[in-house]
Amino acid sequence: MTTLAATGALRFSWLLLAFPVFGAAVLLLGGRRTNRWGHLLGCAMSLASFVYGVIAFFTLLSYPAADRSRDLHLYSWIPVERFQANIGILLDPLSICFVLLITGVGSLILIYSIGYMAHDPERRRFFGYLNLFIAAMLLLVISDNYLALYAGWEGVGLASYLLIGFWQSRQAPPAAAKKAFIANRIGDAGLSLAIMLMFAEFGTFNFTGVFASAKSGGSGVGLALGLLLLLAACGKSAQLPLQSWLLDAMEGPTPVSALIHAATMVTAGVYLMVRSNPILAQSADARMAVAIVGTVTLLFGAIIACGKDDIKKSLAGSTMSQIGYMMLGAGLGPAGYAFAIAQLLAHGFFKAGLFLGAGSVMHGMDDEVNMRRYGALARIMPITAVTFAISYLAIIGIPPFSAFFTKDPIIDAAWDQGGTAGWLMGGAAIIGAGITGFYMTRMVLMTFTGAKRWEEHAHPHESPAVMTWPMIVLAIGSIGAGAFLIINNRLVDFLAPVVGTPPVLHGLWTVPGETSLALAVVAAVLAWSMYGRVPVPETAPRGNLVTNAARQELYGNAFNESVLMRPGQWLTRLSVFFDSRGVDGLVNTIAATIGGSSGRLRRIQTGFVRSYALSMLIGAVLLVAGLLVVRL
Repeated sequence: MTTLAATGALRFSWLLLAFPVFGAAVLLLGGRRTNRWGHLLGCAMSLASFVYGVIAFFTLLSYPAADRSRDLHLYSWIPVERFQANIGILLDPLSICFVLLITGVGSLILIYSIGYMAHDPERRRFFGYLNLFIAAMLLLVISDNYLALYAGWEGVGLASYLLIGFWQSRQAPPAAAKKAFIANRIGDAGLSLAIMLMFAEFGTFNFTGVFASAKSGGSGVGLALGLLLLLAACGKSAQLPLQSWLLDAMEGPTPVSALIHAATMVTAGVYLMVRSNPILAQSADARMAVAIVGTVTLLFGAIIACGKDDIKKSLAGSTMSQIGYMMLGAGLGPAGYAFAIAQLLAHGFFKAGLFLGAGSVMHGMDDEVNMRRYGALARIMPITAVTFAISYLAIIGIPPFSAFFTKDPIIDAAWDQGGTAGWLMGGAAIIGAGITGFYMTRMVLMTFTGAKRWEEHAHPHESPAVMTWPMIVLAIGSIGAGAFLIINNRLVDFLAPVVGTPPVLHGLWTVPGETSLALAVVAAVLAWSMYGRVPVPETAPRGNLVTNAARQELYGNAFNESVLMRPGQWLTRLSVFFDSRGVDGLVNTIAATIGGSSGRLRRIQTGFVRSYALSMLIGAVLLVAGLLVVRL
């Protein structure tokens, strides 16, 4: 990785962080005095970071491809002999892609939130948390070392906890926030252990030093680091087996769901794996583990999405699945890194559009989330329906929409692995594309078509312009982002200095890609026959074994409870028993023995001189008798 001192406009890269940090500080510390204009400041700070991100992007483009990496040292964080922890900003092709996604899509979500949270008395605090979220994610992706990345990683966890549990007066959001926080702590342990191992083996945790020394560590260290980083990614990106928190996180306000799923939190794990590509290069087993996790999760999430009537939870299952495609791409090495990022960027547009569309429907339906109580909303909410439909076409990969260009290369790269692994991963990716066509078509039909099924007190209506315009912009991105990134290998060439060049570059039409497209169309027709051709019952009918498993999230919560929570509880109880009955019991027994013995010995001290004289006489007689016996 070529790293040069920051020059020109890039010298002020710290502004990327300064703007949202300033917004969060003012809104969270300023109190009620900022209520009237706090939401405007929150949006302005995010937009300011986006503007600077655009300037930084074009500045990088002005440099030769091999020199598009600038490292800006800000200050020494922890200077202690060998342990030199610095805060530095790394701007290169990979980080700038995330900067534009986080600040661009994030700003649209904040603008949308002005309307969505218009009547919430704590709107100012909400925007403060959103600015904190964006600042933490920016720190994560532009840090030049793993320790500062870890600080942003934990900041994202804190901000998500605050936002998921934002509505403290309700019962479900705080519980969901706690679940997300705890699940992420499990993954975070992997990242912290990985950083410790890096320092122990390489004496540094800076990207430059770690990547340069990775080869000397051997495959064993590479495997250990790869698996620890994968554990971290599983927690943050809701991949198996740490996926169950993501569906519960839908209890937070819908803009939070959009920000988590499209621009910030769940993309962090993909960034971590792609950024760590020199480490993964040292262990084929670590890369295979990443690919397997992605493959299983893309099927797992898609099946869950089919069984959910809650529109947001169905989209949450979809996110698990789509992130699974990205993790699969990251596990394929140079053959998939660039395409994983392309899918991530395109996903930022259409998934944000889908979540904001769902929020618009909820806004017009008095916060109703059950799709069985929707229907016939296309005529009443035309802008929401059209923008949602565009994002729908994008996610299922219908040409010329985004995922047709970004998801198919991942499927092709999986097939190119050859052998049993290639067949299994490529086949699973194709099946996942078909399931995506089914659950997304089901969602559109249940929400926007058919007869109305809403309650009489509901009065659905189109959302205000401050909410619809961000949806329109995201719909435009859902149409063109994929083609822009993939055609002429724009993103592949741009990211090549960081992640390398794929060994094989396929055209737009390939056999695996055409198969996945055909399967998605067939699945869409099947969904229409089940939910479009016949009336949708307002109460979910009893399902078969597979349907019930999907409704129960494939028993992910039951698995975590049985494998993680219950054993953890028993281990805690055993530890408490050992501590109270073992350690404390031993200490208390010794103390009680000494105390009891002292009490009994104290009774000998009567205070009578005659008793002491008698004791002395008896002792003297015994002593003399003993001496005589020994002498004889």
